[in-house]
Amino acid sequence: MTPRGNTGAGAEAELPEYAGHYRLEARLGSGGMGVVHLARSTSGMKLAVKVVHAEFARDPEFRGRFRQEVAAARKVSGAFTAPVVDADPEAGRPWMATLFIPGPTLSDEVKRNGAMEPAQLRRLMAGLAEALRDIHRVGVVHRDLKPSNVLLAEDGPKVIDFGISRPKDSELRTETGKLIGTPPFMAPEQFRRPREVGPAADIFALGSVMVHAATGRGPFDSDSPYVVAYQVVHDEPDLTGVPESIAPLVRRCLAKEPEERPTPDELMRELRSVAASYDTQAFIPAQRSGEGPAPKSGAERPAPPARGRVGRRAAVGAGALGLVVVAALASVLPAGRDEPAPAGPHPRTKAASFSSWSVKPVPGAAGMPQCSAGAGRLLCAQPGVVFALSPADGRLLWRRTVATRSSSGPPAVSALLVQPYADGGPRFAALDPASGDEVWKRRLAPGAAVRYTDRMALLTEADGQVTGVDGASGKAMWSRRLAGRGRPSVDSFPGDPLAYATSTSADGSSTRVVAVDPQSGEVRWQARLDGALKPVGTEDGSVFFLSVDSVYGETKAVVRYTPSTRSARRVTLPVASEAAHATVRGDIVYLLATGGSLEAVDMGAQKQLWRVETSVSRGSAPVADGRYVYFTAGDGRLLAVDARKGVLVGQTAARLGAESAKVMSAPPAPVLADGHVYAAAPDGTVFAMATRDPSGW
Repeated sequence: MTPRGNTGAGAEAELPEYAGHYRLEARLGSGGMGVVHLARSTSGMKLAVKVVHAEFARDPEFRGRFRQEVAAARKVSGAFTAPVVDADPEAGRPWMATLFIPGPTLSDEVKRNGAMEPAQLRRLMAGLAEALRDIHRVGVVHRDLKPSNVLLAEDGPKVIDFGISRPKDSELRTETGKLIGTPPFMAPEQFRRPREVGPAADIFALGSVMVHAATGRGPFDSDSPYVVAYQVVHDEPDLTGVPESIAPLVRRCLAKEPEERPTPDELMRELRSVAASYDTQAFIPAQRSGEGPAPKSGAERPAPPARGRVGRRAAVGAGALGLVVVAALASVLPAGRDEPAPAGPHPRTKAASFSSWSVKPVPGAAGMPQCSAGAGRLLCAQPGVVFALSPADGRLLWRRTVATRSSSGPPAVSALLVQPYADGGPRFAALDPASGDEVWKRRLAPGAAVRYTDRMALLTEADGQVTGVDGASGKAMWSRRLAGRGRPSVDSFPGDPLAYATSTSADGSSTRVVAVDPQSGEVRWQARLDGALKPVGTEDGSVFFLSVDSVYGETKAVVRYTPSTRSARRVTLPVASEAAHATVRGDIVYLLATGGSLEAVDMGAQKQLWRVETSVSRGSAPVADGRYVYFTAGDGRLLAVDARKGVLVGQTAARLGAESAKVMSAPPAPVLADGHVYAAAPDGTVFAMATRDPSGW
């Protein structure tokens, strides 16, 4: 926003000079609730201070709404919103100070420069999806996402103005018959059932915002708010002028029923970035002459290392698996199999040799396959389909069509469950991993998140309730709150019998960690640790976290907590790591940041071991086997780094897809299974490489 002088008529022309101890320097803008001023803190930091209109300051109901806005803004302060610095909702003229973010609103940008280009639109949509993910994770529904509430900052869009947002635990409720919102950007349920508005309403608003950014108008356009309201509830959206690359996703956001809209996580996975497609090849050793892309099945076969047990360190869970769980918008539909599903080899079966292989199991399918290992199979998902491959040669064992348009995560393998859509959906179903046949199915509450442990599925609903579902039967075994108010984040890790619910305080100063027995729901231990923490793994009874800056989202430290001694060890990173993904191997944590910086932190020695710049602008979460650290680039390359020296030793060829430009987030992580590493690429291929000598890839 551009500062303006304090000009105007009436009461607001006599603006206060101070809000608290902050001197108000210029007016940034005015809205229905108050005036926003440019101010400075004592240290000189620029702030945006919202001061409530005098006429509303005397209204007890309005003061209640403003208290709620302050509370909501404090809860969601982070990388995608304007962080709250200070506030006084009890002052004569209530006020709130947030960090000043230079940049125009989306509304002003479109007015001045017209519709955005397709690449800008994809970045905007991904940024707003990330913002809504963080807002919804703390139990807040914005309810008024619109172009004037989106700031276009240098590092991405910021969502502002939580004036009519509503935390799930708020006592303030919408009055009967009173509609609150901006009609062109309101969801159908805000007109029909205003008391039942949930996170999906913000997704609808996001779709409307994207149409505005792409065309300069809304999907429902009329001068009359009453006509707009009718159109929102009854008519199909007008997407004329919306680029084809995002139009299908925007249409899904504008679905009339909340449960038919994608979640923020599903949106981000659909918009997965391939900016790394054009990365330089810096720090990559010279490839052997004659080496090229991984050969397809039937090509020359190099001598491989001896085989062990498939799925030994799979992405989620281990052991003999009996069921495959797939989230779908409707019942799982059978599809033709390329060949019958055999009983499959025992996980301990040895093979005399191993060929690198590359296959495209679903020709024409969109998006990168997302895979995990289990039940002696490689289980993968793409939008609309889930399939099983032989880890030995990539042979298709079975394939199932599912009624879903997005692939929200790799299959999460856990004893009797494999869930290809780990972020949840309206329902999920159990399949037999040998044949793909359905065993049972269960409906989920809208917006429920799903995490998997050895024998249980943990469902976390928007109100914070966590339910343990038996993997063998699909029956709910227990239900309780694990982390107080708000919606906790629930995680589980391979080989660990416990699950962990984390909830960060509104100001980001501490995180409550609750360790729960997934089968009984009993709490085994709990602790409150300093900082905003994100669990990334467990080893030998300790839990490892990334300590994330609550304002900018950067990882500044790695934390190890040992519950048996109630001791926490923190190692500060020499340089903050942006949007880091991490994995744990022994006492070493490997972090890969946006931009390609990969580093190793030894928590025992309390120091950084090494750091290497890989030139990958956006990579997957890393995985490690003790000798090498592996990760996937957005262009489909698989890279390997020496785990002891921090030297990048090998890579495969890029495998770009026809729709690569649609991808805007981290690619799926590779899968390690007994001396082999499996990865996927934007062109739809799944491929396997031996880990013995990555320099020969």
